[in-house]
Amino acid sequence: MPKTSPRGTNVPVATAAAQRGPLATPAEVATYLGVPVKTLYQWKYRGVGPNVHKVGRHLRYRWHEVDAWLNAQATYDLVV
Repeated sequence: MPKTSPRGTNVPVATAAAQRGPLATPAEVATYLGVPVKTLYQWKYRGVGPNVHKVGRHLRYRWHEVDAWLNAQATYDLVV
């Protein structure tokens, strides 16, 4: 069974990645991660979220950085 994109959209990951451009708006990233846009702004202020870039006066995210950040959040070390 092919991998599907987050949030149960049932679109294969390869298809979803091909449809999106290299840069994402905060609203697109918020929808992808399932968090409010305000949370992204708080993460930016605190320096804990995915890398964000200013393009002119607009904030933009690189999809590969969002995916890398998300993968890093999923990995943790359990010590017994």
